[in-house]
Amino acid sequence: MSKMSYPSASMSSGSRTARRSVEFGRTYVVRPKGKHQATIVWLHGLGDNGSSWSQLLDNLPLPNIKWICPTAPTRPVTALGGFPCAAWFDEGELSEDGPNDVEGLDASIAHIANLLSTEPSDVKLGIGGFSMGAACALYSAACFAQGKYGNGNPYPINLRAVVGLSGWLPGARNLRSKIVSNDAARRAASLPILLCHGQCDEVVPYRYGERTSQFMSSAGFRYVTFRSYDGVGHYTVPKEMEEVCQWLNARLAA
Repeated sequence: MSKMSYPSASMSSGSRTARRSVEFGRTYVVRPKGKHQATIVWLHGLGDNGSSWSQLLDNLPLPNIKWICPTAPTRPVTALGGFPCAAWFDEGELSEDGPNDVEGLDASIAHIANLLSTEPSDVKLGIGGFSMGAACALYSAACFAQGKYGNGNPYPINLRAVVGLSGWLPGARNLRSKIVSNDAARRAASLPILLCHGQCDEVVPYRYGERTSQFMSSAGFRYVTFRSYDGVGHYTVPKEMEEVCQWLNARLAA
């Protein structure tokens, strides 16, 4: 999986003042080999595409899951000095405040919601991802709980599972103040979340994954599972993917 680096950079406000039109790349679909019980949109990391993950997911022993692997738009990324790259949103220096690019995040998770909106009504829906893709998946979880996107528009998907590998939640520090209504608290309490992080991650440091878990739990997400991997950097390992399979089997009866 592609790595990404986050050198120190300040977010420019210019990219957020003008309305941006984004064009998403190719979407890859892995059809279920057994009975279709769940559909999961899986999101790649910075600079990657849906193809590499679709090949890995196709080999997992989860025959009843359909995987949808979209490709992010190519956009200038502040962390890369403005270099254009496949990215779900713009990101500069990693932060638990913000998020800085609400418009980019909203556009990406609306695209994901659109991909899930045509699935059969009896199929359970989930979102997962790696690194920046995990950030988008967790942002989707936060919007699901609040019942709305960052821009206030209603969030339309009933999520049943969210997985984030080597990631973080943009705006995690402010999450607790946003889960205020009874409905939001109920939705947060109903959604199982699996977070996995390598303790030697040099790209998205381990503390971001650990603190995301803590922030989400304190905001009312009761079913947050956090798994750490000693000696693992910014990549996935077989043991981690085995745990993802076991967790998804238990949560989705897949």
